[in-house]
This record gives sequence, structure tokens and C-alpha cells, in this order.
Amino acid sequence: METNQSHHSSPLQQPGQTTNFFQSSTAKILMVGLLTLVLLIPLQYVKSLIFERSERQKEVVNEINSKWGGQVYFCGPILKVPYSTYTENKLIDEKTKQVTIQRSRIDQFAYFLPNELNADVNVNTLQKNRSNYESVVYNSAMKFKGNYTYPSFGDNALPENIHWDKATILIKTNNIKSITGGVTVNIGGKKYSFEPAPSDKENDTLSSLETQPVNLTTAFTTGPASFDLNINYKGSEKIAIVPIGKMTHASMTSNWPSPSFDGSFLPENSNITEKGFSANWKVSHLNRSFGQQHFGSLPNLQANTFDVKFLIPVNQYQQNERAAKYGFLVIGLTFLVFFLIQSVSKIAIHIFQYSMIGLALIMFYTLLISITEHSTFRLAYIIAGISVVVMIALYSISILKNKKFPVFIAISLSALYSFIYVIIQLENYALLVGSIGLFAILGAVMYFSRKIEWK
Repeated sequence: METNQSHHSSPLQQPGQTTNFFQSSTAKILMVGLLTLVLLIPLQYVKSLIFERSERQKEVVNEINSKWGGQVYFCGPILKVPYSTYTENKLIDEKTKQVTIQRSRIDQFAYFLPNELNADVNVNTLQKNRSNYESVVYNSAMKFKGNYTYPSFGDNALPENIHWDKATILIKTNNIKSITGGVTVNIGGKKYSFEPAPSDKENDTLSSLETQPVNLTTAFTTGPASFDLNINYKGSEKIAIVPIGKMTHASMTSNWPSPSFDGSFLPENSNITEKGFSANWKVSHLNRSFGQQHFGSLPNLQANTFDVKFLIPVNQYQQNERAAKYGFLVIGLTFLVFFLIQSVSKIAIHIFQYSMIGLALIMFYTLLISITEHSTFRLAYIIAGISVVVMIALYSISILKNKKFPVFIAISLSALYSFIYVIIQLENYALLVGSIGLFAILGAVMYFSRKIEWK
């Protein structure tokens, strides 16, 4: 007996129905992810704009600084004493075998650094503006006091070959045109003026200031020769001073509230307030890489300085650049919020609407940099953030057809922008706070996406 078997359609799939991949959650998130990558192109243009404006600021700052005065390097005062050495060469006449001794004279200089050096530096900073750019410049008054012990040549020269009557005082600096007014030194009860002088060696990038011959006979009559020297500079960015004393004590005061201490020697103590700072250094000759006496030529002392930088700590373009680095994170997380709402509420959001939201997020950075150039970064960040959050919230009302989800989106965006602002302001704890925040965000995404059907 034959049994007739009728073929019926599966109850899981009705006749005429086919599964559309492009309507699945997987396809939608792939398209959103692709759009996120595409939006990196205009985001990169925004970063290029920030870089361009930053380079323009550097050009303007360099122009202002070059006209006012650049970085200041000071090394001095150094006692410079000329001396002569002699060499003998034997010349033998081949015919007569007569020996002639030829004596040659070589003139050299000996350099003696102070036994004690006390430096008192006062720096008054000013902020110069041109268009939307600003630079920090300063007027500095430097006072140096100390003494020299009587120079000892040892075996380097005989006493009769030392030209004491031609001794001078020397200063090495980087920019003579930054000096304001005359420069004089008092030593042995007499005042001597400095004048520009040629360098003692080739390829010397520093300038020299030197006095007329100093009367050392009277300077050392009662023991160590005391001196005091005053010099004023107009400069910018940095002051670097070489502690050439066998024992150097230095103090610096300024109205600049955010100094950066650099160089080979940090201050022993410093006090920084909103009205300025004060700092003190104490450097022994044992802490340096050079001695107190040099014969023939001076070594390069530029690596042995204590420095103070007068720079704006984090300028507006650095802050904008750091904010733009989080652009991909903002776009990705915002799209993820919309995708989760779309998946939970079953409301269809077109890829064009995602594009408009992404472009609004990128406009945040163009608003930020343009407003920052006319105000503070904080105010610009608040204005740009509120503008973008309100725009996206209003736009999402028309997309999501209610007010519950747009309010959630506005709160989420506000929290995200606040989180990024905190990271930008932090320095030492930026990585720690950022990592904890991203971990919390990942946990929230995992929680809300756990029930999404990905088929």
C-alpha cells in the first residue's frame, strides 16, 4: 500500500518570505562602522587645520621674540689673563754643522673663574599679542657679586711671561642686542665698561663682551678681589645661567605664575603662586664638569646651566589638538548609542541620518578652534559642546519620534564631552582616568547590548 506524503512548508518560514541580510543588525552595525571610518577623512582635515593654525602661531611668536629679544644665556664674569710660552727648535747647518737655536713665542690666555658667585635675578614678564596670537617676553635685571682668588699659573707659565697689565674681565652671552643699557663691573674699587670683543676660538656661536685692561695689582692688595656686575636683558622663552663660581648661590624672582625649571641644576627650593615665583640655587664646583682654571681656551660650558623657561604651559592649539585626538572615540560612541536605541526601540535610522549626526560631531572641533582664538579654551569648549549637544538632541527628536531617547542622548553626549575635557586638563593622571572611563563605558555597552538579536 502506497502512502501519499504531502510536502508542507516549514512553520519557521512562510512561503514567499526570504531573509534579507541588509535588514539584519549585523549589516546595520557594519554600515555604521564603515561610516565611522569614512568620517575620519573630514576629522583629519580638522586636525590639519589645527596644525596649520599652530604653525602660524609659532611663526608669529618667533617674529615677536626676535624683535623683542630671544633666549638669554649668560656666563661670567671670567678673569682673562694673557701669558706667553716659548718653544726652542734646533737648526743645524749641513755645511758648517753649526747649531742655531730658534726661539718662538706663543701668546695664549688663561681663564680664572670666581671663587664665589652670588646672583640675584629679577624677571618681569609681559604678554605680547598680535591678532589672535600671544607670546611671553620679559625684562630681566641681573646682579652678580663675588670674588676671585689670586690667579695661580703653576707650571703653565713663568712669572715673567705673565702679562698682568693686560688682564681683562670677560662675559660670554648669546645675544648682545638683547642687552639694555651699558654693562660695567666694579673690581678693586674701579669701574670698567664692557665692549663687544672677537671670540677667542673659531666656530664659537656665543658673543663676547670684554673690558679694557684691569689693574690687578690694586685688586688683590688685601686678599681676594671682590667684584659686582649689573646687566639687564630684554628676552623671551628662557634664561640660562652658568654657575661658574667655586660656590654659586643664585636667586630668581618673577611675576610669572607657571615657570618651568630645566637645565643641569634644579633649584634647592622654590615657591610658586598665582602672582609669581621665587627660586634659589646652590651649586658647588664639585657638581659640574669643569674646573676653575683653564689655559689656552675656555671649554664649552653651555651644557652646565640652570634654566628657567617662561612659556604658556598648554596653549590653545595644544589643547585643541588633544581634543581632536578623541574625535574617533566621540563619533564611535555616539553612533553606538544611536544603534543601541535603534535596536531596542525597533526604530529605523537611515544611514544618511547617521551621516548628519557624524558631521555635527566634527563641527564641534571647528567651532572649538575658531572660538578658542577669541576667548579661553574652557569657554570655547562649553559653547561648542552645548551647541552640538542641542543640535543633535533636537535632530534626534524628529528621528526617534519621542523625547525620552533624545534626552538620554543629550545626557550621554554631555557626559562624554565632560569626560574628555577632564582628560585634556589632566597631565599625570590622564592615562589612568582615561583607562578607567573607557573600561566603564565598555561595561555599559556590554550590559545594554546583551539582549540584541544579531540574526
